[in-house]
Amino acid sequence: MHEMNEKSRSFEQAMGRLEQIVRAMERGDVPLEQSLQLFEEGTGLVRQCGKLLEEAEMKISKVAKGADGEPTETEFVENG
Repeated sequence: MHEMNEKSRSFEQAMGRLEQIVRAMERGDVPLEQSLQLFEEGTGLVRQCGKLLEEAEMKISKVAKGADGEPTETEFVENG
């Protein structure tokens, strides 16, 4: 099984691994025990990707035009 420290795995690496898991499970030739392990790993990867996206969202600054027409940065505010 492909294991990597969760902290050091990038979003792209996590998504790549998720794609591998999905392809393996879609083929249907994986034994049940391994399918369960892959499912658990995939669930963890989905959670990790969600966290990484939330962290990235918090770092985003919204660029808007100021009164003088020049771009100004403002804090990202989630509409909700």
